[in-house]
Formats: sequence, structure tokens, C-alpha cells
Amino acid sequence: MSCKGLFLTFEGPEGSGKTTQSAMLARRLEGAGHRVLAVREPGGTAVGEALRDMLLNHPDQPLDVRAETLIFAAARAQLVTEVLKPALDQGRVVLCDRFADSTLAYQGFGHRQDLSLLRPMIEYATCGLEPSLRILLDIPPADGLARRLTEEHKDAQFRLADADTREWNRMDALDLSFHQRVHEGYLKLAGQDPEHWLIVDAKGATATVHARIWDGVSVLLPKATEAIV
Repeated sequence: MSCKGLFLTFEGPEGSGKTTQSAMLARRLEGAGHRVLAVREPGGTAVGEALRDMLLNHPDQPLDVRAETLIFAAARAQLVTEVLKPALDQGRVVLCDRFADSTLAYQGFGHRQDLSLLRPMIEYATCGLEPSLRILLDIPPADGLARRLTEEHKDAQFRLADADTREWNRMDALDLSFHQRVHEGYLKLAGQDPEHWLIVDAKGATATVHARIWDGVSVLLPKATEAIV
């Protein structure tokens, strides 16, 4: 899928700081004069938000892994058609908190589903849309989950950070071995296509992580300057 804009996705284990870093990058890009759209997955549309609630906020309700995978794909298809492609066609810089690689990492490596079955489904749901750059915020799973638990108890910061992006959800509640497989999966995906992945150590200070992200993203901006400024 050919687009005029720049499509950047944030990936990583739970507690890696994707939401925070996406917001910081959006502000910096806007300050530099770029037209920015920041969205999250699943979500970003009325359909996507309803599916998000079904997927994440009812951990007590059993959900078959194939059903889970297909619901994520449905939310993604709606987001691509309704939001992402129009924004990219307008020449915007689009930041997405998770995208198709999350399906490979979580439903593929995490739940041990066959990646060769998932990839055609992803292609169908996205109409072939791929990020210009995938930003992988790398953190050991145990550290990320501990960070998430800590955030849950910092009520004031929790509210300021937009509570509905940090709920303790179905994915968080899975055992540590699942999250370790997800983490290993992300590293394998990035290793297979290093040109389109930026791996950033997410354990450092927020400003340090942002600086590393900016270094990786800023070199891409001249390619889209005419369209997005």
C-alpha cells in the first residue's frame, strides 16, 4: 500500500512505555510543524473501541485464542480503512500504539500459533499497509509487569496518563512465561528485518528513551517533508 505520509508504530512488552513515548514523540513532531495523528490498537474507531473492551477488560470471560486473534484483526481492519489510510493519504505522520506485529508477538509467539497462518490474515486485515518504522521498546517482561503494577497504585499519575490506556487487562494477567515468549518473539521479528525496526532500551529515563527514539525517527522525516509540513 503506497501512502504519502509516514507511518510509525510502537511495539513492546507490557509496561515498556509505549503510550508515554508515543505522546512525547507526537508533541515533538507537532512542535516541528508536522501534522500528526496518534492512535492506539485495538481502538481508534467506534468499532475498535467496542472490540477493545471485549478483548481486554473482561479477563474473567474465557476467549478462545483464535477468536481473540480474529477480533484483533477486525479492529485493525476498521482502523486501517477508517483512520490510518486516509490520514496517510493526507501526508500526515501517523503514530500507532501497537499494530500488526503485536499479533505476531502475542498471538503468534505468545500463544504459540502458527505464524504462517497469521501472516495472510494480517495482510488481509491491513490491505498490505506496513509501518515505515517499528519502534520496539525493549524491557525484560518481569520489569515491565512490575512497572505496570506500580503505575496502577499511583492514582494521580494514573489519571493524568489517561487511565484507559493503562488498565490491568487480559494480556497483563497471563503468566510470565507467556510474556517471555512475547519478548523473545519481538526480538526475533526485529532481527529478521533490522532496516525497519528500531530497538530502544526502555529501562532508562523517559527523556533518554525519547532522545533515542527521536534520533531514529528524525532521519526519516526529510523523506516526507513535502507531504507533512
